[in-house]
Amino acid sequence: MDNFRRPQRAKENNEFVFGIRAVIEAVKAGRDIETIYQQRGLGGELFLELKALLKDTLIPLNAVPIEKLNRMSQKNHQGVIAVISPITYQNIEDIVPAVFEKGEVPLILVLDSVTDVRNMGAIARTAACVGVHAIVVPLKNAAQINADAIKTSAGALFNIPICRHANLHKTCLFLQESGLQIVACTEKTTDLIYSPDYTMPTAIIMGSEDEGISNDLLRVADHLAKIPMAGKIESLNVSVSAGVILYEAVRQRTT
Repeated sequence: MDNFRRPQRAKENNEFVFGIRAVIEAVKAGRDIETIYQQRGLGGELFLELKALLKDTLIPLNAVPIEKLNRMSQKNHQGVIAVISPITYQNIEDIVPAVFEKGEVPLILVLDSVTDVRNMGAIARTAACVGVHAIVVPLKNAAQINADAIKTSAGALFNIPICRHANLHKTCLFLQESGLQIVACTEKTTDLIYSPDYTMPTAIIMGSEDEGISNDLLRVADHLAKIPMAGKIESLNVSVSAGVILYEAVRQRTT
């Protein structure tokens, strides 16, 4: 997995870029941007230039009340603030072939709408411990990679590739075309997590705690698998669930 790391500088806090022109230049310069916040109803020629520029990127643009921007900064932000990411996002299309070329069996983790930063950090920590080759997250409805996420991950977010893609359905189809089976961890099945053969190239999908995995991803999955539950509590925290199924994959691959 070392081949996939890119040099990164740890930051205690996310950096901000303020003002429309400054954000445009940051995008053009290829800065790693976590997200861009815009004032609701913002218009003007310069802002339209920014929106056009973002069409060819995987940078989320979120419309928020002016009060949120003012809380983030008292500077003259002109209705636009960009949050610089502490990590460099990578492409799963580059990682999977490289894993095969190294003679390793890919193990990929796909997170569908996991938005809590501490869950993201905890999942990344476990994923790094078990040797997951990459974590895939959606462009929208994903946890922000910030200081809290990095702290919870114990620095793992600097050591495991994080891939951000606009369409997880298309990403899963790419993984299948590349020879990976898709295992969706969901309660919507009678099959347990012990059923799939994780010694095969595998991508595991985890969903949000409130809504689970989206239906379009469930339909594309090769296997649906659930964690057995015996107590009165009917569900686990998503980071705990990810650890349970990942270590089942490790058990199979090491025995």
